[in-house]
Amino acid sequence: MPFLQGRSCKGGSYGGRRLKPRPSYRIETSIADFLEYLENAKNYSHHTIIAYRTDFGHFVDFLGEIKPGDGWNVKSIDGRLIRQFLGSLHAEGFARRSIARSLASLKSLFKYLHKQARLEGNPTANIVTPRIERRLPEFLDEKAVALLMSQPDVSTVIGARDLAILEMLYGCGIRQSELIGLQVGDVDFSNDTINVMGKGAKQRIIPLGRKAKAALMTYLKKRTELVNSRGPKVPSLFLSARGKRLQPRTVYSIAREYIGKVSEVKRKSPHVLRHSFATHLLDRGADLRAVKDLLGHESLSTTQVYTHVSVERLKKVYAQTHPKAE
Repeated sequence: MPFLQGRSCKGGSYGGRRLKPRPSYRIETSIADFLEYLENAKNYSHHTIIAYRTDFGHFVDFLGEIKPGDGWNVKSIDGRLIRQFLGSLHAEGFARRSIARSLASLKSLFKYLHKQARLEGNPTANIVTPRIERRLPEFLDEKAVALLMSQPDVSTVIGARDLAILEMLYGCGIRQSELIGLQVGDVDFSNDTINVMGKGAKQRIIPLGRKAKAALMTYLKKRTELVNSRGPKVPSLFLSARGKRLQPRTVYSIAREYIGKVSEVKRKSPHVLRHSFATHLLDRGADLRAVKDLLGHESLSTTQVYTHVSVERLKKVYAQTHPKAE
């Protein structure tokens, strides 16, 4: 079209004025923009980005089966089409929880596109999320935690590091990604606190318990053994055997190894220790809102699942010990 001559869709100039890049309406490009926003602006973890990408991959594949070609325009996607996609997931045998997660991902995507003015409305706004049975988080009892902390050999630098990791996960209730992101300067030994960067680049200050503090101090005395003198200095608090920043799979392996020695819980992950942290606080009378702030939850409803854990535990104790329970 003649009136477009001299205008660049990628931020050129027209009449001496700088033009903003034109937003793309292709679904693939829109998804890429959204994932970049989550990673850079919202500071979402690598694993969360992968989960979103997987959900969107299923949706794009579904669209491609309906109309093969160069891609869909987001303006042509409506609620009927999204419901059809959810039905296809059900027909393929996806669990209700997986379907609900896929819908949540699409809701986030189209909410973002609506705010970016790429859409006049949100096609997912009136689609109700299917109800799913909420699974209670697994946790270790206090005796198992005490036994867990006796497993690492603190005479070695790796053992001292592993104990400090376990104590931080349980004693501070932080996420695996938050632990990996800690730097040496984030620990304030004088005030017994740590500065944690949580989801959405939100910082919070968490108390550093006595045992976690002692384990950290022991590890830091040996940490120099892991520092690679030939490479750049790494500010990360926890280092690998090669002196580099720990990877998520390493932290997961550490938790799985030691938890497997003391418990038969199905999931043996760092999150089990975070669950144990919250459950034990509530068992001992901690305020629910205080636990919410310590965990870094945005919603109180997310934290309330731990009250169900405590109630279920009490029911189990009652059924096993009270003479009238049967």
